[in-house]
Amino acid sequence: MRLRRLKAPAFVPVAYYHCVSRVVDRQFVLGENEKDKLVEYMRTYERFGGLRVISYCMMSNHFHILVEVPQRPAAAALPDDAGLVARVRTHLGDKLANDLEWQLELHRKQGNTSAAEELRDRWFARMWDLSAFMKVLKQRFTQWFNGRHARRGTLWEDRFRSVLVEGKGQALRTMAAYIDLNPVRAKICDDPKDYRWCGYAEAVAGVIEAREAVEFLASLNPHGGMRPEAGGLKPKEALRRWRCHLYGIPESEIRQAEEAAKGEMAAIYRDRIPREKALEVLARGGKLSQADYLRCRVRYFSDGAVIGGKAFVEEMFAAFRDRFGPKRKEGARPMRGLQGASKEDRLFNFRQLRTGLFG
Repeated sequence: MRLRRLKAPAFVPVAYYHCVSRVVDRQFVLGENEKDKLVEYMRTYERFGGLRVISYCMMSNHFHILVEVPQRPAAAALPDDAGLVARVRTHLGDKLANDLEWQLELHRKQGNTSAAEELRDRWFARMWDLSAFMKVLKQRFTQWFNGRHARRGTLWEDRFRSVLVEGKGQALRTMAAYIDLNPVRAKICDDPKDYRWCGYAEAVAGVIEAREAVEFLASLNPHGGMRPEAGGLKPKEALRRWRCHLYGIPESEIRQAEEAAKGEMAAIYRDRIPREKALEVLARGGKLSQADYLRCRVRYFSDGAVIGGKAFVEEMFAAFRDRFGPKRKEGARPMRGLQGASKEDRLFNFRQLRTGLFG
């Protein structure tokens, strides 16, 4: 029997998840139009569900989304009937909104308060929830895809995978960078800004949601909290800082590096240790800088269950103790192969993965 999906406990006010879903048989069927539509639906259900996409990447046979999921508000803070209808109308269209409005008005006129509240609960269950977001995104895209390609049946391979990510800077920034660098690892491009179906490229193109996400990432202190200037970080500066992080260049050296490369930081990235050499280092049990580590496919980021600092992973282990056998005394397992300048920089996960870890 499959374990229930690991979701943040109620004492975590805002949770972050890296979600991955693959096309059945891993067929390369997502072309430009399909990726555009997938991004369109992602944004629609992000807004409706009260979530925030921090980073994403749509590939030809799978996608990655790093999403922020706040806890559902208390009952007193939920929208009233008019507010709920307005939210549905804004994000999902008039037809669904008119149907909902009619049903609510009918229940209220009949004095059937319980039916009205049950209907409201069904709609609220679609918001502030990771599984609901992924379900409607995948189902709606499948309907569109099957109609466009005259096919029937499932499109996605099994249920989506998810990793709970600590909301502090080191873990969240590392995961977001790993996602943005997907097309570089796949050798589709040398610079993620040239692959328009990822969060960073969207931010460079000026898409508001993507720019706000990059501003958030760039404002994070690696060891927790926001930087002092977080509230006043300008979009261009945020993009510069995030680009610096993607390429593993200290922020103090970024202007010098950009000038030397005449703005083509991909050249700096290519001058790093070759990916094949990086994999050899990892195979020998060695460690890499984060910039070189992220050039490799690392299973921790999709199969690690929980990723963060040691204290966070241990806290989640205590919260989900019933998922583990009595012999396991602690939850944190170090992510092999990743250098850390200090104990604060080290990342841990739930699983001691042994096979196919790097690629």
